[in-house]
Amino acid sequence: MAGHLNHSASSPDTSAKSLDTLVILFVLALLAYGAGFVVAPGYFDTPEGASLAVDQYRVADDAKGGMPLFSAGEETGFLNFLFEGLVSGTRNGATIGLMAFLLIVGGAFAMIMRTGAVEALLGHFIRADRTPSAMLVPGLFLSFSLCGAIFGMGEEAIVFTLVLVPALSKAGYDAITAVLVTYVATQVGFATSWMNPFSLVIAQGIAGVPALSGMEYRIAVWGVFTLFGCAFTYRYGQSLLRKHGQVAVTTDTTDTTALSPSLNRSQIMILAIVAAGLVWVMWGVVAEGYYLPEIATQFLAMALASALVSLLSRTDGMTASDFAAAFRDGAAQMAPAVIVIAFAKGIVYLLGGDDAGVPSLLNTLLYHIAGVTSGLTDWLSAAAMLLFQSSINFVVVSGSGQAALTMPLMTPLADLSGVSRQTAVLAFQLGDGLTNIICPASAALMGCLSAAKVEWVTWAKFIFKFQLMLLGLALGAVITAAFIGYS
Repeated sequence: MAGHLNHSASSPDTSAKSLDTLVILFVLALLAYGAGFVVAPGYFDTPEGASLAVDQYRVADDAKGGMPLFSAGEETGFLNFLFEGLVSGTRNGATIGLMAFLLIVGGAFAMIMRTGAVEALLGHFIRADRTPSAMLVPGLFLSFSLCGAIFGMGEEAIVFTLVLVPALSKAGYDAITAVLVTYVATQVGFATSWMNPFSLVIAQGIAGVPALSGMEYRIAVWGVFTLFGCAFTYRYGQSLLRKHGQVAVTTDTTDTTALSPSLNRSQIMILAIVAAGLVWVMWGVVAEGYYLPEIATQFLAMALASALVSLLSRTDGMTASDFAAAFRDGAAQMAPAVIVIAFAKGIVYLLGGDDAGVPSLLNTLLYHIAGVTSGLTDWLSAAAMLLFQSSINFVVVSGSGQAALTMPLMTPLADLSGVSRQTAVLAFQLGDGLTNIICPASAALMGCLSAAKVEWVTWAKFIFKFQLMLLGLALGAVITAAFIGYS
């Protein structure tokens, strides 16, 4: 969950090779500050109610060059950019609203996870399955894909990888299979999620589209990607069984004692509460127009109800202090993401802000990029957005950081290119999530590979073709979205 928000912490194998996300953002802040002295700001002279167009761009004649290093007043200085990023926005958007949202939802999810209900459900699924293990592999992929789509599971997959490597080995599979059904599955779900609060909601908030809107198309995309992943994993698993001359064995021969105990009554009740809560969230968004404040409160309500059931049951050994600590730890895990968002928002301020009608360097940058893409059709522009988001994820691996950094640029660019903002958000999702499957800067990936004792080079050679196939599916998804006017 938290891993998609803050990937700045690298594993020991990659820390010497990759820069921290904040270092990269600080360099971008320096470039933005320096550009203010050499690049003329501009604005779009757009009639009220009209869409942005390239020919509406104007250069600001009276704008002064650059900004001070430090400002003691309302004017933004370079050294003020982080504070300005932290205090910007309203309760319904970046940065204040998103910060509150992340801290509350992060703490709420930590409380739910502390009950052990989600882990027990997965463990129960593995132990209770008496079908051939050939069917277990795609079943596991489906389960973890759902966890990625709903809970934003990331680093949590490391624990399951560690447990499933020996379990699947006894069933005739290898360590790569364990990484496929855990980490890869979570990333497929994360990238195609229709309700992930740690990625989708943030990007939609910055893009100015309703939270969780467009979920019907995203659910369809999730289904296609997940079925493809299941088929790929099943085929790979079968090749292993044939190679070793084995037949599928039943899962009751595997060692799953390292997983949490079987589901008890309180955990079943907690899972029912979470399921009902997720339905409540989707109803609120669709029927009542709930946004960041309401969604955060709904997740908190789910967490409190789950904690209450656990405390009253007295079967899980949890105390009120345990849940308080879980909330505090979960919120603390979101702090790096909040700083990343503030950094990115501060850079937007250094570029002069994101108001198309006010002179800024961001508008000048948009004008020149749009000049290149203006000759492209909307579907080609959508494809270019996906490729851009996929590329930048190798530099800024943090999902929330990438959203905060790129969506202020992609949103007006989508307007200029004739691409819907919803499609721009989809391009961000797919570009951010899918490349985590191969990106060596991803702490969650490197952790899972370490747990499975698989070298990254070995993994990259294996997963490369699958990654290209996912990119092809992603291009198909965004191009189709452009053709159907996805909004």
